[in-house]
Amino acid sequence: MTGLFDAVMLSYDEPLADRLHARLQRVLGLRVKRLHGVQGMRRAYRLAAEIVDAEQFLLADADFVIATEFALPAVEPLDEGISMRVWRARNPLNGLVYGYGGLKLIRRSALRQLGEAVDVLAALPGRTEFVADIAGTTRINQSPYHAWKAGFRECAMLARGSEYGMDDAEAAERIAAWTAGGEGEFAQFAVSGAREGVAFAREAARVPARFDKLNDPAWLYARFTAGHGEQAIAG
Repeated sequence: MTGLFDAVMLSYDEPLADRLHARLQRVLGLRVKRLHGVQGMRRAYRLAAEIVDAEQFLLADADFVIATEFALPAVEPLDEGISMRVWRARNPLNGLVYGYGGLKLIRRSALRQLGEAVDVLAALPGRTEFVADIAGTTRINQSPYHAWKAGFRECAMLARGSEYGMDDAEAAERIAAWTAGGEGEFAQFAVSGAREGVAFAREAARVPARFDKLNDPAWLYARFTAGHGEQAIAG
């Protein structure tokens, strides 16, 4: 099935992006295109649809560490009516395993019809298929800032629960895991970000347009430095 798919990595400022891009190409056994430094996640996803040559393509973030046993030839194309398939990823800091940070197989035509939700890919037309297989690890802790940003964004969106089609009980369990603590490099920043993200969601509920800030890199960076200091950026 390999010839049916293209592949893209989206990167912005992740310190390990080059290394993880090389790993992705090696494991998949094909050239993985790279879209780097695009301002705005929605714009990045839409541009990804324009640089691929196949209707269905694999999409990975620059914090995704693909498992060496992932077998591209075994991947089946998306069925009719399915816009995206998501493989799960393991969070090394809190042990959670779900679609967050996972590998995706997505339709180019669906990305071209992307809606306006804060959780950008939740705005795809058609259905999303979640599979039980774990495709790799989400290496969110590449720096204090990246760990904080991951916790902040994810828990701010989880706190909205059913507004994004998530089961409220499941969202609450994931928030509890993110905010309870963690192990590993920069884990404390991910926990801090998660707690701040929940608080932000409560504040922003009164002004829903504020949730758009979750996709604004400059705003996120400024919020982090305001609370944690420039010295935390490099760890």
